[in-house]
Amino acid sequence: AFDVVLHFGTLCAIIYYYRNSLLVMSQDFISSIQTRKMEGEALLAWGVLLGTIPVGLAGLIFKDSIELNLRTLEVIAFATLFFGILLGFSDWLNRFLGRTREIIQSSDILIIGCFQALALIPGTSRSGITITAALLIGLSRSLSVKFSFLLSIPVIALAMVVKTFDLVNQVDKVDWSLLLLGFIISAITAYATIVFFIRLVERIGLLPFVIYRLLLGVLLLTI
Repeated sequence: AFDVVLHFGTLCAIIYYYRNSLLVMSQDFISSIQTRKMEGEALLAWGVLLGTIPVGLAGLIFKDSIELNLRTLEVIAFATLFFGILLGFSDWLNRFLGRTREIIQSSDILIIGCFQALALIPGTSRSGITITAALLIGLSRSLSVKFSFLLSIPVIALAMVVKTFDLVNQVDKVDWSLLLLGFIISAITAYATIVFFIRLVERIGLLPFVIYRLLLGVLLLTI
């Protein structure tokens, strides 16, 4: 139950931070269904939904196999290092080529969605891999980060549903005060993290996070 509450707190923080964008996206999404035209933020809204399909399918098919065969310290360490290097390369390439594309395309959604499925590999950051993919295909830093956070909404929601179903048959007594405290702390922490992350990326890029992943990967290899 506590895991579900923590997920819910994170979900609420993301929705609150992007509340204005989500409102516009929702309106344009409904309009696109009615008019069959992709205008405004409609494609971004469709992208959030369709971009979740690859990781959802991969999770259903490979989750048990991944948990059984890949959840080792070595895999986590190498994934942390490899995808950290890839994140650094994508950020450098994006700056070197001067890419600043602020409009997402249908092909972008497919590519980023497929990359997101790689987050099932232990040691792979979901946000890191989606930002990496977005930068590699030429999206600006700001749009890459925004789309990554928006993509997390259905992923977190699905994770909450799965964990909730796992709790259905449990009869443990629920400590509602503890759950409420967990939700508040989770929501505040997640919101502060989002604000800090976005401001840091806007000012100095992704290098601090690349260094963090490299150091963490090396540390895991020495354990």
